[in-house]
Amino acid sequence: MENFKASGNFTKQAHVKIPEGHYEEEHGRKGFFGRVSHLYHQHMPTGWSKIDGDLLPRNLPPVFSHNDFLNTFTDILFNNDVRVSLGHWTKSFKNYFRNADFDEMYFIHKGQGRFETVYGHVPFTKGDYVVIPRGTTYKMFLDGEAEILKVESASEFEQPDRGLLGPNALYDQTAIFTPTAALGSEQNLKEYTIEVKRLGKLTTVTYPFNPLDVSGWKGSVYPWKLSIYDYCPVNSHKYHIPPSGHTTMVCRNFVICSFVARPLEHESEGVLKVPFFHANIDFDEVLFYHAGDFFSRDNIDAGAITFHPQGIHHGPHPKAFAKGAKREFTDEFAVMIDTRNPLEMTGAFEALENKKYWESWKN
Repeated sequence: MENFKASGNFTKQAHVKIPEGHYEEEHGRKGFFGRVSHLYHQHMPTGWSKIDGDLLPRNLPPVFSHNDFLNTFTDILFNNDVRVSLGHWTKSFKNYFRNADFDEMYFIHKGQGRFETVYGHVPFTKGDYVVIPRGTTYKMFLDGEAEILKVESASEFEQPDRGLLGPNALYDQTAIFTPTAALGSEQNLKEYTIEVKRLGKLTTVTYPFNPLDVSGWKGSVYPWKLSIYDYCPVNSHKYHIPPSGHTTMVCRNFVICSFVARPLEHESEGVLKVPFFHANIDFDEVLFYHAGDFFSRDNIDAGAITFHPQGIHHGPHPKAFAKGAKREFTDEFAVMIDTRNPLEMTGAFEALENKKYWESWKN
């Protein structure tokens, strides 16, 4: 049992009726899943005048139009557990593909098309999470252009434990799409090439027939799809739910959460409506902004990414408190990736990032 203590000026309920003139900080372990304390500051923890060192809050503005991301997936953040990349695709894959290094999750920011896999076809459109298990042979076909966030995982993408909420919370099993056995649509080519990625290198395997030749399958390993628009948020009119309450997928040493349109907390209850200040001390936090009005952040557009490393505070921008006070609903949609182990930025991220993002809390 936790040895819970309290001292000085504090609230009976976290995030509710914060003492006037104070700002609440959540100091928690294991992301938002572990033990926690709340501190009531007389100044915003992000009210800095200068930061020297690597632990800057980072921002990558929308970069899909940059040539580095055209018809390829370019890594922006990585560690041994996960790789995050972006791609702006104007044409279908040239060859078939099989990832022998990672399980894959594609989040469709814009566009539509289908993944033809050995298990059958998975159509996709804006807002879809498409999960493809390691070792699956597939090819992406587009109906026009697409902007995609890709997450590669050293472990499987699994569903979260619903606990007290029950098995139908967050998203029902019937919201999950699984493919029906079907052959590949390309049947008149002379050759079919598969690019197999292993240890970061590609090997090509060529066949005189379409390798998507499976007429039936059974088992518990298969591609699947879930729309962020089918995600059911956990809400409380009296309490601001932490990001852990929006967990959508669980992997080894990281989680993926979905922030979606939802009613906000009731002003009459004195609830903090904007995200509380926190340093997320055991996890790095990455947020991909998909759609809507991100009112807790200034000058953040759809397609942008923020990256907040372990150990540095982050939270709402100063103007967000006033903007959120009278709001009853938020229409934002965003994908969060919280990683247990520190992430490294690639050269592409560093070259294109907004170097002054850390100053945005000073405005």
